[in-house]
Amino acid sequence: MKAMRLQALLARAGVASRRQAEVLIRQGLVRVNGEVAHLGQKVGPDDLVEVAGRRVEWPRERLVLALHKPRGYTTTRSDPHARRTVFELLPEVPGLQAVGRLDRESEGLLLFTNDGELLFRLTHPRYGVKKVYRVWTERGTLPEAVCRKLVEGVALEDGPARALSCRPAQGGAILTLGEGRKREVRRMLQAVGYPVKRLLRLQVGPIRLGNLPPGRWRRLSPEEVQALLKEVGLE
Repeated sequence: MKAMRLQALLARAGVASRRQAEVLIRQGLVRVNGEVAHLGQKVGPDDLVEVAGRRVEWPRERLVLALHKPRGYTTTRSDPHARRTVFELLPEVPGLQAVGRLDRESEGLLLFTNDGELLFRLTHPRYGVKKVYRVWTERGTLPEAVCRKLVEGVALEDGPARALSCRPAQGGAILTLGEGRKREVRRMLQAVGYPVKRLLRLQVGPIRLGNLPPGRWRRLSPEEVQALLKEVGLE
């Protein structure tokens, strides 16, 4: 692998985002071959890079996986209170992290990557990566008026929330959101009087769930990875 800027290495290795990596370098916490590093410095696979005394492993090939998360699995690597976790369904890959979360009872598309900068951008609200959800509610199909209310915005305990789009679908609706706060879709539907019975995520940015069976995963194609990078300005 060719040489890269130090802050890019730290991001790819999952140490921090590029912006956070720049802060670490300015604070003098990063060393290259025993010397205090500087911003913009280029490093290669043969250089010894350390952050606060801990060696940084040269990043492996960028990997992005798509999982069809089944109901009943927790989006965590280790939790003493979780009976089953999504990582039990995936291959052992060093540095692999979930891109955002789906709560235990939710289903659908969940992405994973070993690229720290891609992970940061896909989950940061600033980049507004769209997510599409199919919901079924305890009261059935959402009326057009309720969909309009969700697009206009509803008040939640952690601030207002709005859907980018909403259209009625049999038994519920299809919603598109530009952020991913904790249980946001469920809380939004609860706020308008339509508690969620089932929630299925269909899409994250340009990546679709498609016909991937529940509990199965696949590796994204190079074209799909490029589309994700383009989505967050990392071409």
